[in-house]
Amino acid sequence: MARNLKPRHKSSRRFGENVADTLKNPLVKRNNPPGMHGAKRSFAKVSEYGRQLLEKQKTKMIYGLLEKQFALTFERAGKIVGDVGDNFLTLLETRLDNAVYRAGWAQTRRMARQLVTHGHFTVDGVKVDIPSYTIRPGEVIKVKENKKDNTYWKNLEEMMKKVEREVPGWLAVNTKDMSATVTSLPNKSDLPRNIEIHLIVDFYSR
Repeated sequence: MARNLKPRHKSSRRFGENVADTLKNPLVKRNNPPGMHGAKRSFAKVSEYGRQLLEKQKTKMIYGLLEKQFALTFERAGKIVGDVGDNFLTLLETRLDNAVYRAGWAQTRRMARQLVTHGHFTVDGVKVDIPSYTIRPGEVIKVKENKKDNTYWKNLEEMMKKVEREVPGWLAVNTKDMSATVTSLPNKSDLPRNIEIHLIVDFYSR
């Protein structure tokens, strides 16, 4: 299965924000782009095309997608009725790996993706190990019973105390039975605000 294996801290410095959601924020000590001329490059002028490309690359890194999968998801968003930008972000947010991350079951999306591929979850009682699986309103994501004795899940509560993250309104998490119900599709206020989606739409509209 194809994965984005680019260095996470280097990417965060390139985009000026912690795109990998790692506990150790690389921008605390080094807040300039990577490379020997990074500090000077941070003052360089960027063209409109450059801004569009950087926003696309940043969003790819945030969700851990490769180019082909990212482009196909955008193409799929264009076939749905409504605003293509909002549709695109909704498709990214309703990926199974992202839902696991949003539910608070993983510190990063990369970890959430690994948990999914290792078969830790069922959706409506059926094992799903495909990170890109699109979850739908009414579906229930649940940790498999035979995985709950895993050390990871036993230590989850203590581990997640280090992470400050609110569960979005479109997910109802039951910590007792380790399940999350998809109550609705994400509304506009639930979509990420650190992504300038109009730049990505303009990039693919060229």
